[in-house]
Amino acid sequence: MFYQHLSRVQRFSSLLNNSILRCCDSKILPKCSIDFRITRQFSHNLPLCTFKGEKDRFNGLTIDLSKEQFKPSEFISILKESLNKWHTDNNRCIWFKVNIQDACHIPILAENGFNFHHARDSYVMMYKWLPSDSEPNLPPPCHTNLGVGAMVFNSRGQLLAISEKNYDYPHWKLPGGYVEKGEDIIEAARREVQEETGIDTEFKSLVTFRHTHNMMYGNSDIYVLVRMKALTENIQIAQREVNNCQWMDVEEYTNHPHVHEWNRLVIKRALDYKNRGIKIDLQKKTVKWAQNVREMSVMMLEDADD
Repeated sequence: MFYQHLSRVQRFSSLLNNSILRCCDSKILPKCSIDFRITRQFSHNLPLCTFKGEKDRFNGLTIDLSKEQFKPSEFISILKESLNKWHTDNNRCIWFKVNIQDACHIPILAENGFNFHHARDSYVMMYKWLPSDSEPNLPPPCHTNLGVGAMVFNSRGQLLAISEKNYDYPHWKLPGGYVEKGEDIIEAARREVQEETGIDTEFKSLVTFRHTHNMMYGNSDIYVLVRMKALTENIQIAQREVNNCQWMDVEEYTNHPHVHEWNRLVIKRALDYKNRGIKIDLQKKTVKWAQNVREMSVMMLEDADD
């Protein structure tokens, strides 16, 4: 009985082999194309064995988890298989962009040697440097904040001064704040003055800037000071952050005990530039190199127009 069954298996195997060989014949191959289409369709449904990502010019890869197709239960196995492949392919830095909805995978990446690089509201960027014979050669995360302060003068030569609610000491300062992402310095100055005081302004000149370290979040800080002309004078303070705001004579402001020495200095410098007919302009320029085109704000020395 066993031998009879074996004989049937052998005959079936022989028949199957002959059928495959016949399908490989060029005359019969077109008739078998539907089988190959089914095979291809089936292969697309197989789980991913490695993360794909996008290759960069430094032979690194960036994997955006929101664009990858995988089951959460398969993440560890796919990651390990991917790391093996990336080592074999001599890739350098592997970046993972982990959106907040995929945050459950962050501990797994950390356990497999990935470090934090930078974060935004909706994602964190993690990286792993693969070469064992060199130190990571990566751009640092953003480490410098950019702020702007505005010296706003009205038609009577008075200066706009504010005091904020979140200070623990009495003060009179200049309106201003941080430059937002994608925002030009002049536009940031206009926006901050309008938001805090309700005053509309016109840019007249850059005056100076200061660069210091170990500020907010341990970052360095650049603070740009500009001189502006008031187009309106009716003050409407932002109740959320401003405690008081008023127009002050320059002499009163520069001699006030609650005004910082730095502010006294820059006010005098701004008026000195104006009296000498000096304007430090910020002009938009379009600069092109290779395939890149960039809009830039360029500092230019001009004759004052007021």
